[in-house]
Amino acid sequence: MTSFFNRLARHRARDLPESLRKQTTLKKRLDYRTSPAETLFVAFDTELTGLDFKNDSIVSIGAVKLQGGRILPTKTFYRLVQPDSELKHQSVVVHEITHSDLERASALPEVLEEFIEFIDDGVLIGHFVHIDLTFVNRALKKTFGCTLKNPAVDTSTLDDWLSENSSYMARHFHCKTLKTDLFSLAKKYDITVRKAHNAFEDAYITAQLFQRFIRFLPQCGIHTLKELLAVSRP
Repeated sequence: MTSFFNRLARHRARDLPESLRKQTTLKKRLDYRTSPAETLFVAFDTELTGLDFKNDSIVSIGAVKLQGGRILPTKTFYRLVQPDSELKHQSVVVHEITHSDLERASALPEVLEEFIEFIDDGVLIGHFVHIDLTFVNRALKKTFGCTLKNPAVDTSTLDDWLSENSSYMARHFHCKTLKTDLFSLAKKYDITVRKAHNAFEDAYITAQLFQRFIRFLPQCGIHTLKELLAVSRP
């Protein structure tokens, strides 16, 4: 019986697009001994019709790559998505994506395939990234029968950890704010917010947050990707 399911899984993998087939062997290719400064990261964000994991869906995905703490401004991704659920007034007020904006938006399977190809073997970065991962993985599971294998860093978790383990962070930033949302932390670390609740702009802010954090990792004893993931997982 086990061999039957293994053959079935291999057959399904062969039917996947190339970018998704590569996902199945990602964990074998990643070197967790690599320094964070030498790691390829992808900061990303999604905008949604709402926060109901079962009934809401993605309306846009934005991302930008980093090599260590260096943002790569030419390596960016932004797509509008035709949502699988109703576009609600409350969400339009937040992200300002309207029905007319989505008239020429791409279908979700197409965007997912392009996004997976873009992130490649990168380690993902997000703020409260479990929300974005849940929606992306639910869509991938529904469309292709698989989920992301890329490990992820949560900048909210990392901020909490550094606040407790970096004496410099504790001295200079501890009393600035107790709020943990992306835009409060952007203000805390002197990051300019041009347009809030836009998937690409939020991804870029998240990348800049990670830029602020990565330089403090060595003095806190974080020298490898494995160690970074241990203190910053969603």
